[in-house]
Amino acid sequence: MIKQILPFVLLLLITACTDKAPKEVSSVDPINWNNRKAKVFVTDSLVQGTSYLSVYSEIYSETEHRTHNLTSTISMRNTNSQDTIYLNKAEYFDTHGNSIRTYFDFPIYIKPMETVEIVIDEKDRSGGTGANFLFQWSIKPTSHEPYFEGVMISTSGQQGLSFTTQGRRIE
Repeated sequence: MIKQILPFVLLLLITACTDKAPKEVSSVDPINWNNRKAKVFVTDSLVQGTSYLSVYSEIYSETEHRTHNLTSTISMRNTNSQDTIYLNKAEYFDTHGNSIRTYFDFPIYIKPMETVEIVIDEKDRSGGTGANFLFQWSIKPTSHEPYFEGVMISTSGQQGLSFTTQGRRIE
């Protein structure tokens, strides 16, 4: 009987000891940013700007020692009905101002009236309670600036929590 069980136990031990790759956080590359790559030339007369957006990976509940994780949807919107806009960089920072990740560091286009989103998974708590984004962008002088919005949500059973934040131009 032991000879029959021994191979099973060995197999169980071997599979339990193998290193499992960390589960990839889907927010790292929700779309292939290279498919949106745009050619913007220095000679183009585009207005440059930078916008700030506050985002929350988690939020305090009851005390400073208890938090709830949140899913964050980061919307990057073109409110122009005629003109394409360009986002040159999207960088995500944690509560302490440390860069967590850069989603893209080259110009991408957003067509008129289009929305492009980044989703930060509920399990991704790396941003903390004071996370934020910086977006660098370029537009035609006659175009509306891009609109940035964060939607944070958490649900548990029949309870839900949601709120929004709006981006602000800082440069």
